[in-house]
Amino acid sequence: MKQGWEIKKLKEICDKITDGTHQTPKYFNSGIIFLSSKNVTSGKIDWDNVKYIDEKQHLEMHKRVAPRIGDILLAKNGTTGVAAMVDKDITFDIYVSLAHIRTLGAVIPEYLLYFINSPIAKKQFNKRLKGIGVPNLHLQEIREVEVTFPESKDEQKQIVRILDKAFAAIDQAKANIEKNIQNAQELFQSKLNEIFSQKGEGWEEKTLGEVCRVIGGGTPSKGNKDYYNGDIRWATVRDMNVDLVEETEHRITLDAVKNSSTNIIPANNVIIATRVGLGKICIVKHETAINQDLRGIIPINERKLSVQFLFRWLKSVANKIIGAGTGATVQGVKLPFIKSLVINIPNPNTQLEIVNKIDRLSIGTNRLIELYQIKIDNLDHLKKSLLQKAFSGELTSGDSEQFDQVSIAAEPTESYSS
Repeated sequence: MKQGWEIKKLKEICDKITDGTHQTPKYFNSGIIFLSSKNVTSGKIDWDNVKYIDEKQHLEMHKRVAPRIGDILLAKNGTTGVAAMVDKDITFDIYVSLAHIRTLGAVIPEYLLYFINSPIAKKQFNKRLKGIGVPNLHLQEIREVEVTFPESKDEQKQIVRILDKAFAAIDQAKANIEKNIQNAQELFQSKLNEIFSQKGEGWEEKTLGEVCRVIGGGTPSKGNKDYYNGDIRWATVRDMNVDLVEETEHRITLDAVKNSSTNIIPANNVIIATRVGLGKICIVKHETAINQDLRGIIPINERKLSVQFLFRWLKSVANKIIGAGTGATVQGVKLPFIKSLVINIPNPNTQLEIVNKIDRLSIGTNRLIELYQIKIDNLDHLKKSLLQKAFSGELTSGDSEQFDQVSIAAEPTESYSS
């Protein structure tokens, strides 16, 4: 341990560490702000997506814990180990999923917040997680976490200043890179729209319902466990995070298919999400049954309309499908809307040329995004490295000065061959 530094448990340097109400409150459209762990998952308090309780509940909850500006809220359920500082002088209450931490003065709040969000603290939190399924941190475990800190508050403040400056530069660099990723995706979508908006000689304008069978799905009874013990892949939107669905989370039996409204989509055909996950579009590699949130889109004559062309065209109109969604809680589109979508169909040779052109664009875009993602990963690693040094007593002003030499201006999005 560096000279002039101490190691103490959280319970030794903080006021009573407790959590919010253990009762699920009654919510209102306005009133006193009520926060849960969902409001701190980014490392800052999300004041925009809050719930509200009435004055009566508030007065009772404030007897347990009364957060104030400068206090720290730590997520102890769900996304555990993420902390945020109360940065507004505002009255609010918290749920049991948040731990309330207030330093007694030996450690300044800003230093303690950085420590709690550091790899050193995360390692301790992870060792102390309890529960099966949804992990959670118990208060007694949080209180035992060991904090390393310099006795000098001036040194604590210096560490905070260095980290503030470094993290501001890193966050700006990440924002620039993320904007470049967005630009690359938008450029690809723009070129996709441009390709499919053309209509050359011999192209046919058809509605999707004229050239494809649109097949719905369903869910076999969850009460019959035997239905989910089969060999038939059964897809939900949770399986649609890739362009080509090879495996599904669940498999069902033939009896499940016969005794429900699900349907089996033939291999190498398109499925789209028309409700939950609206706008997601994939191809199934194998015969796959689908649930009620999905539709199979199967060309009536694949010699006139190839699946590969259809898949890429559907990708080009995904935003249109999303924009047409209706519903109070879950957005969705109806079967007549899907069937009414207009598609311009060229001859088979032109379809193949278009597919190849789009694939070249896609490869270039994905390569660019992968490079940007590597840069983001490197910046995240740099953050962790700085935190590790900070709480090992190895951080110096030179770690801050290096960012004076680094340009954080956004790089232009690289071009790629079409």
